[in-house]
Amino acid sequence: MVLLAAAVCTKAGKALVSRQFVEMTRTRVEGLLAAFPKLMNTGKQHTFVETESVRYVYQPLEKLYMVLVTTKNSNILEDLETLRLFSRVIPEYCRVLEESEISEHCFDLIFAFDEIVALGYRENVNLAQIRTFTEMDSHEEKVFRAVRETQEREAKAEMRRKAKELQQARRDAERGKKSPGFGGFGSTSSSSSSTAIITDTLIEAEKPKPAPAPIRPSGSSKALKLGARGKEVDDFVDKLKSEGENIILPNTGKRPSEASKSLPAPVNTESVHLRVEEKITLTCGRDGGLQNMEVLGMITLRVSDEKNGRIRLLINNNDKRGVQLQTHPNVDKKLFTAESLIGLKNPDKSFPLNNDVGVLKWRLQTTDESLIPLTINCWPSESGSGCDVNIEYELQEESLELNDVVISIPIPSGVGAPVIGDLDGEYRHDSRRNVLEWCLPVVDVKNKTGSLEFSIAGQPNDFFPVSVSFVSKGSYSDIQVAKVSQVDGNSPARFSTETSFVVDKYEIL
Repeated sequence: MVLLAAAVCTKAGKALVSRQFVEMTRTRVEGLLAAFPKLMNTGKQHTFVETESVRYVYQPLEKLYMVLVTTKNSNILEDLETLRLFSRVIPEYCRVLEESEISEHCFDLIFAFDEIVALGYRENVNLAQIRTFTEMDSHEEKVFRAVRETQEREAKAEMRRKAKELQQARRDAERGKKSPGFGGFGSTSSSSSSTAIITDTLIEAEKPKPAPAPIRPSGSSKALKLGARGKEVDDFVDKLKSEGENIILPNTGKRPSEASKSLPAPVNTESVHLRVEEKITLTCGRDGGLQNMEVLGMITLRVSDEKNGRIRLLINNNDKRGVQLQTHPNVDKKLFTAESLIGLKNPDKSFPLNNDVGVLKWRLQTTDESLIPLTINCWPSESGSGCDVNIEYELQEESLELNDVVISIPIPSGVGAPVIGDLDGEYRHDSRRNVLEWCLPVVDVKNKTGSLEFSIAGQPNDFFPVSVSFVSKGSYSDIQVAKVSQVDGNSPARFSTETSFVVDKYEIL
């Protein structure tokens, strides 16, 4: 037999995959396949049709045809046996016999066709041998790939080491340039005993090195004071802050993730000061689904003037999620239930002075996904060189304004820094903790969504759990103190309020 071509085509004669075993032009092959549907007689069952020059041996494959184009003097019995082998090969690579699946695995089919026929003549092979030949499992190739990957890892490690050396040299050069500038402010004692580390917000702050013991100058009469800071340096730091620089002092420097766990206390407080504090604990699955969410809230009262000791608090409860409220044992529960007023059971007694007293607390526990304040969606997908990670956030509770949002994504160790693609906000790579921190100053209704894309070597499981931290000056449960009044005469009393909503634990596992 002389097999000219093997093809998978549609019923209209459109070639999806065609392999020629003798020298033929593309126009010739397309012309033969386009003429094939017109030669078939309707209503008759045949497995071949002939023309003056060639013979078509075919087999239907659902909506497609497996067609062999042979010479007319070939052995029809061998042609039919070869056709059956071709028809058995196609399902090995294509799960569904459709055009899209054939096109997707076209090269796999061509390689298998080459194992069946060589130079127009059939090889003595079966389906198992074809599968073995096309896999081409080579021990030498595996060894070569392992050696090449090792060399690539060593080259990357050397590249990171060189980069660190260059960065260190650049930092040393910058320190050498900046050091004369500090000498002009004040005396030697003030400038040598106080330093300030100036860093970019996108670059991890260096760990301050221990300074050598200062040498007492012989001609100076001023004594050195530990921790003293000259007025000139303070003015210089304030000037840098006004120009937008981020100043971290050695004794007060905190990581942004640590600083975001607490809000600064208000400066101006009245003699009646109220703190409305809420903490959220949330655990989500990486594929969706809220495993657990708990919000704990408390109103704390502090009275600093005995004139305002006998007071009542009017609570404005706008919660619609079904939180569970609980008052302090010394608070009149009937009064609170009837009029939403918090007052002592004995109205003649006063609240303790200069003590923080929790008067009302509440709790919300749910698995309803619609109540999640900030949803995080992390999609790591494997690529040829590692993983492409897409992570996005969406603010579901639009009444909240979240500040200092930090989304921490763990990354594999020893693979270098991630390559950042699209980014909303800023990022920080902490190589010591192997964490990529996505920093967003404000998340509110104006920028309720955002995304981050990066690539790095690793597996999808390496990027979990994702943790989130933020602070807010708003209340999640919308429970506030509307009014403070005296027990005698019901006259209003001046009060100040501090509201905070912080994260205790917020993880996507």
